Amino acid sequence: MGTPTAPLYSILTFGFHGNTTILNTFQANLLYYKCFIDDIFGIWIDNNVKGNTPINGETSWDKFTQQLNTFRSLRWNVEIPSTSTNFLDLTIKIKDNKIVTTTYQKSFNLYLYIPPLSAHPSSCIKGLITGEIYRYWLQNTELDDFINMTNNFILHLIQRGHQLHQLLPMLHTAAANIDNINTRSTNAKVNDDNTLYIHWRHHPSNINNQTIWQIYNQTLRGIVGFKDMRLAISRPKNLRDILCKSDLPTIPNNNVSDILTQLLEPPTN
Repeated sequence: MGTPTAPLYSILTFGFHGNTTILNTFQANLLYYKCFIDDIFGIWIDNNVKGNTPINGETSWDKFTQQLNTFRSLRWNVEIPSTSTNFLDLTIKIKDNKIVTTTYQKSFNLYLYIPPLSAHPSSCIKGLITGEIYRYWLQNTELDDFINMTNNFILHLIQRGHQLHQLLPMLHTAAANIDNINTRSTNAKVNDDNTLYIHWRHHPSNINNQTIWQIYNQTLRGIVGFKDMRLAISRPKNLRDILCKSDLPTIPNNNVSDILTQLLEPPTN
């Protein structure tokens, strides 16, 4: 909270504390320890417990949690070690001596996906569908979990007002793209000298992407000296851009060079 650099300060300071104090003190217990801003994930092995009786009345886990909370005013919410936990958008658990992951979604998630009447380019909803399904495919170890997450995703889109018959072509396209991801050539590069870039601002009343491609193929392809074309779509300004400007207004009829020159000029008598 506060200045944008605040997270960087906290990461650096607590990261130094973790590397110099925590990892050195509990090296025998922490088989794995990774910190992402204010979330820590680790694999803990308690070597100071014989049976169920802690040595000296205090386990190494107790000392570890105390050590976490001795750094400045930070206080950590620590989960009791278990074979299952939620970390960021994953549920990680040990099942049959294997690490199994599923997609984790908070209970108060509102699933505010792009509604069908939005002025967003059609590529946004297509990208959303492809990205979400691909994420579920990577995160869910078991097929049943992937099917369940994908089914819920489709239901949430329908609840936002989308029609199933309109979603089906995009779902099939997304599935085909995901199947081909690993077979695509990673060495293929676009030659900027032979590529025509067209910047187009999206508006629902304007012509769509397919029409622009058809016009290019029928009129310009092979004639203008370019071997390929890339269409860059940008959105128009919305209410947030107009009402919540992040840029301060500039002084009219002035620029930074003129102002700096005036400041550096020696005073005249």
